[in-house]
Amino acid sequence: MAYVRRDAATLTRAEQRRFVKALLEVKRRGEYDEFVRMHIEYFSADGEQGLRAAHMGPSFLPWHRRFLLDLERALRRVDSSVTVPYWDWTRDRTTTSAPWTDRLLGGDGRRSDHQVMTGPFAYRHGDWPIKVNVTDREFLTRELGRPRKPVALPTKSELASALKDPVYDVAPWDSTVTRGFRNKLEGWGTGRGDTAWRNHNRVHGWVGGDMLGGASVNDPVFWLHHAFIDLQWSRWQRRHRDARYLPATPPGKGDRQHGRIVARRQRLPPWDVTPQELEDVGRIYRYA
Repeated sequence: MAYVRRDAATLTRAEQRRFVKALLEVKRRGEYDEFVRMHIEYFSADGEQGLRAAHMGPSFLPWHRRFLLDLERALRRVDSSVTVPYWDWTRDRTTTSAPWTDRLLGGDGRRSDHQVMTGPFAYRHGDWPIKVNVTDREFLTRELGRPRKPVALPTKSELASALKDPVYDVAPWDSTVTRGFRNKLEGWGTGRGDTAWRNHNRVHGWVGGDMLGGASVNDPVFWLHHAFIDLQWSRWQRRHRDARYLPATPPGKGDRQHGRIVARRQRLPPWDVTPQELEDVGRIYRYA
């Protein structure tokens, strides 16, 4: 029977406690840091060589869907009642609303160094040392809303503009495309600075701190954010029932994207699974 992922704002205190306890146990076992390493490894950009499996390509959504499932399975090995909740950032938009409570993820970082001082993932508790990062800093950081140069969370209308696009993705299948649901949701836009960030990307920028860059998994809010992104893919699929993951076939040898993106029936590294196999996960989980 499919289990249920719920809105973080609706979790009971007991559900919050079990989710946090399971996360801390996965961290204690050393499994969590492997997720951080994997995301760093597959965080490839357009300008780099080789395959782009996790970002800036069509497989952004199935890659993170499988990534979420792996983390969720690790949590459920600790406590079978736990699922990954989602953060609806179109509704919970303040620095004190869900998920930024002391009982769930803790709050903003302090002004001096952005260190998170509250909640179960605060460094002072000793349960969440940052061991895998691009720097040698050991504490979790956030800069919610970036007060010195404010950035706003995406709105309902901005998210709706992505959901109404009936095509999954278009050539050249990268961060430059202006059509297609995938990039409108992932959020690579034109222009410079914050104006080029949309939806998924803007949320990473709004949280700031560890959520910026390949090591963003160090902040547990990564999973709540990506559960909400995964929910949008499910909603898009229901809205456009005849639409499928694209491209259906890999670009040919003369194409600049040859060998750089994952087609519908190709293996999605590092797993032995294809995007097509991840299009329907209704037998595994659903959203409340």
